[in-house]
Amino acid sequence: MSATSVTSKGQVTIPHDVRRQLGIRQGSRVAFKVVGDHAELQVVGQPAEVGVSGFGMLKTSQPPAPADFDVASLLAPAAEKSRKKGAAHR
Repeated sequence: MSATSVTSKGQVTIPHDVRRQLGIRQGSRVAFKVVGDHAELQVVGQPAEVGVSGFGMLKTSQPPAPADFDVASLLAPAAEKSRKKGAAHR
């Protein structure tokens, strides 16, 4: 049995070995139940897995780019401007 202290805010740190055995990680939801003279902790929800690529982690209000979007098309106007500037300075 592991023991820990209660902070002034009523928080406790769940010991690492207990978190590991129960699969508790950041974002996990736990429930407490008073049983007689002690409390029981039960894991009631796990956070969603974050994919290896991290795709979808950031939220934006911008509409998504189409799947066939060509990033080079953004660079073409800038490249043309610099070519025109170079020709004007000759």
